[in-house]
Amino acid sequence: MKVLMINGSPRAKGNTAVALEEMKKVFESEGIEVEILHVGGQSIRGCIACGACHEMGKCVYDDIVNDSIKKFEECDGLVVGSPVYYASANATVMAYLTRLFYSTNFSKTMKVGAAVVAARRGGLSSTFDELNKFFTISGMPVASGQYWNSIHGSKPGEAEQDEEGLQIMRTLAKNMTFLMKSIALGKEKFGIPEKEATVRTNFIH
Repeated sequence: MKVLMINGSPRAKGNTAVALEEMKKVFESEGIEVEILHVGGQSIRGCIACGACHEMGKCVYDDIVNDSIKKFEECDGLVVGSPVYYASANATVMAYLTRLFYSTNFSKTMKVGAAVVAARRGGLSSTFDELNKFFTISGMPVASGQYWNSIHGSKPGEAEQDEEGLQIMRTLAKNMTFLMKSIALGKEKFGIPEKEATVRTNFIH
């Protein structure tokens, strides 16, 4: 089994990385293959709604978003980590996720998703909710831990002192591992839930 972890912090070794690394230890102890992509320090432009991806199967802008498509398709679980900026996720990781989710045409149903957020003090729950929306719109079960998936720290690496935050990450990784393995067994016995044809409406008609 594979887990793809996205570090949305500009700091490759900051507090978001502390949270992801704590989860990685658990995954690897459970025999889960892990890859961490650091996207927060890159220049990633936002979606321009050109629609070209519907025909190409990838984004018209050829950068790390397109480089991630195969990794995303092959993984059983996706963890997205971000620092909190003005009670929101880092704009770079939001641009990355928007284009990655929108431009890919493969089914994401039953891939397990988890959001992890790091902050000095506040804005954690709103950022956590913001990231989870990518999973819930895609038919991805959301893994939970023992609290909202957050960790505290100001200076880089300070989150290593947040004992509760670190425990939350370990619990989250254990629960996510159980969920991925359970889904794999369910697929073997029951398959994937049948999907109806998508109905799209708006407030005009």
